[in-house]
Parts: sequence; structure tokens; C-alpha cells
Amino acid sequence: MPFLDHLEELRWRLLWSIVAVVISSIIAFAFVHYFGVLDLLVEPIREAYDDPGLRLIFLSPADPFFVTLRLAIYGGLILSFPILVYHTWAFLSPALEKDEKRAIMPALYLGLLLFIAGVALAYFAALPMTLAFFKGFLTASLEGQLEINATLGFIVKLLFAFGVVFELPIVILALSLMGLVTPTFLRSKRRHAIVLITVLASFITPGDAITLTVMMMFPLVLLYEFGILLSAGVYRRREKAEREERKHEASLEPPTGAVRTQ
Repeated sequence: MPFLDHLEELRWRLLWSIVAVVISSIIAFAFVHYFGVLDLLVEPIREAYDDPGLRLIFLSPADPFFVTLRLAIYGGLILSFPILVYHTWAFLSPALEKDEKRAIMPALYLGLLLFIAGVALAYFAALPMTLAFFKGFLTASLEGQLEINATLGFIVKLLFAFGVVFELPIVILALSLMGLVTPTFLRSKRRHAIVLITVLASFITPGDAITLTVMMMFPLVLLYEFGILLSAGVYRRREKAEREERKHEASLEPPTGAVRTQ
């Protein structure tokens, strides 16, 4: 396909992706507004402060609308993910090898499942413990006023951070497909990876050592090991394809002593 045709296809793919995000965001806006999604995000704060009637304050009449709009956009991106994957795949697949196509498509949906798993772990486990940790710094001289933008911003960032770091196996898979890392390299750097995971976990989950280990370090170490398995699978496929190609080339070679014809 000529270069300008590629640009034209990319333009239409982007346009349909944007339309999908917009429509999904409208649907998500209705869910956020009518089905109490905001209450779900506030519920861990109520439990942490032991106040079932806790309500967030806002400083501008427009704050509730824009908070709902932001949550709708986040939900729209999640709802439109299958469509975004389809258009990304349709644009890139002609340039991929057969083995790469087999590996990438499942990896994209596996990435969505891992993201959801990370968000779920943050919501049900890490967030309550993190809020309890911060609550421990309250004193008699302090009175909390939980403002909606800052509070929900903190919650969403924590949930998003967990979802992103749970994409570690997909990152390793992508690097393996590009030939930038190998299973041997990943195994040899396991101790370095654990140190980096510890540092990353300390930034994402403030709290005591138990929270740090259980909530982030342990899952990330497991995900790193899972990434090694994915990388090993990529290289096994690659080595198998290379052996088959060598066998095919050998079968095309003339027998020893045969006379080549012009």
C-alpha cells in the first residue's frame, strides 16, 4: 500500500476510535450519574474514617459535573477498549509476522484483564490500608475537609497506578517480540528486578512493611515471573520457526555430487 494510503487508513482508524471513545463515554456518563459510581469510590473513605454519612465537599458549582465527566471518560476508555484494539490490530497486522500476530492479539486482551485485576487489588485491599495509614497522622489540632477533586484524584491515581504496573508481563512480552530481552537475560536480572519492584512499590503504596510487601511487591514479583514464561514462549516459537526454515532450505539443496544446471 502506498504511503499516502497508509496515512488515509490511519486517519479513518483514528476517527472511528475517537467516535467509539465518545459514544462509550456518553454511556459511561449515564452509569456514573445514575448508578452511583461516585459512591463506590467514596465508600472506602467512609469505611476508613468510620463515618457512613461522610460527604465530600466541592468549591465550585461546576465541580460535581466535571468530576462526573472525568469519571465518564475513564469509563469510556475501558468500554471502548475492544474497539480500540480492533482498529489498532487492523492497522498493524499487515506488517506483522504470523507468529507475532498469534502472540499480540491475545496479549492485548490479557493486558485488559491484568489492568482490571490491578485496579481490583487496589480498590479492595491497597486503598483501605493506605487510607488507614494516612488517617493515623490526624491529631486533635487537625480537622479534615475532603475536597472532591483532590480526594477522587488521589483515589483514581492509585487505582490507575496499580492497573498500569500490572501490565508488566505485557511489556516484557512486547520487548521479547522485538528481540530486546531474552528469558536468559530476565532470569539473570531477577535480583535487580526485585530491587526496582521494591522501590516502585514504596512510591505507590505508602504504609508499613506488610502493606508494601503484600499489596504490591509480591504480585509484581509473580507478574515478573509470568513475564519470563511469556518471553520463553516467544523464543521457543521463534526457535521452532527457525528450525523449520532451515529444514525447508536444506530440502531445497541439491544432493551432494549433483550437477547444477544453468
